[in-house]
Formats: sequence, C-alpha cells, structure tokens
Amino acid sequence: MGLRMGLITGRDSAATTRRAREASMEFVFQGRAKKLVAYEEILRTARVTDEAVAYIGDDLPDLPLLRRAGLAVAVGNAVPEVKQAAHYVTARSGGQGAVREVIELILKAQGRWSEAIPRAIA
Repeated sequence: MGLRMGLITGRDSAATTRRAREASMEFVFQGRAKKLVAYEEILRTARVTDEAVAYIGDDLPDLPLLRRAGLAVAVGNAVPEVKQAAHYVTARSGGQGAVREVIELILKAQGRWSEAIPRAIA
C-alpha cells in the first residue's frame, strides 16, 4: 500500500533479517543500541519530518523516538513508561500482530483500508 517501513533494533538476528525482507522493509538497522542515530538517518534518507513518522516501541530505548514521532505507538506488552509516552497502545502484543494492527489503523485513517482488502485476499 506504499507505506515505507523499517526497524531499528539493538540486536542482530537472521530471523529479523528474513522477516524484514519478507515484509519489504526499506530501512533495516540491527545492532543499534543507540536508536536515535539510525532514526535520524531514516528521516534524512526518506526526506520526511518527525510528524510523518509512526513509531512502534516496547521498551525504554524507544522512548526518545516515541517522543519525536508524529504517531507514537506502544505494543500491548510494552513497559509502562512506553505506554505512557504513546498516543496509541495496541490491543495486541509485540510479535502477536501489533504491527499489522497499526498498519490497519493508518490505512483506515487515510481512507485506504477498502483498497487494501482485495490486495490482502489475492
């Protein structure tokens, strides 16, 4: 549906690399303990401002990015501090469909959900 996606994680994982490729993620930063540097690189590369970013987090290292993002989202099993910083808390936990929930939320807010359904069914 044209949403530009990516991830920033402090860990390195072959499974994460595979999943990012399967989901056609444009921005993949692994092994990044300091997420802010990678986030700012994404902003420059994508030529967007904080207001155009939806950021999904679950733990304390996500707080600086959540505070900057136009849409700050905490997954259902996030730590309390992340939930407090979020504009929206997902019903689902991380790894259990939380990202899909946010994508659906964004597409519905854009009035594009009905256009997405046939693509999902195909």
